[in-house]
Amino acid sequence: MRVTTWTEYSLIISIHLAKRGRKGIGPVAARELADTERLPADYVEQILLRLRRAGLVQSVRGAKGGYYLAKEPDAISVRDVMAASEHQTFEINCETHPVDADRCSPGHTCSIRPVWHALQQRVDQLLAGISLADLMKQESEVQELVGISSAS
Repeated sequence: MRVTTWTEYSLIISIHLAKRGRKGIGPVAARELADTERLPADYVEQILLRLRRAGLVQSVRGAKGGYYLAKEPDAISVRDVMAASEHQTFEINCETHPVDADRCSPGHTCSIRPVWHALQQRVDQLLAGISLADLMKQESEVQELVGISSAS
């Protein structure tokens, strides 16, 4: 599994919007969000569009318009954000880029594919259990949530 720039930026943007919402601050323009988080504006605009299409973000037009979360931060998971930005959370390489058409066909017996599917399910389960509200906590609290000791 590789966490891409799309995913990283999408989570940064989503957490930013969650924090604004908690403070009672209204919508934020894409350009302002990009400047504040020091992200490329073109990425931010494309990510906001993907998040909006997935129903995670809403927008308001006008001089005081911009973007805001469509749901409460505890109702949006890391998996939701990743799926909106990447359309998947875990790519099973043999299905998207088969080594050999015969070996990797659905009708062929493969002892490796079930391992990747089990891993995909576990990754999805972990990511679905972590909300934006969780990510707004201190790093040590998030480490505890995901089962990582602070010494790691």
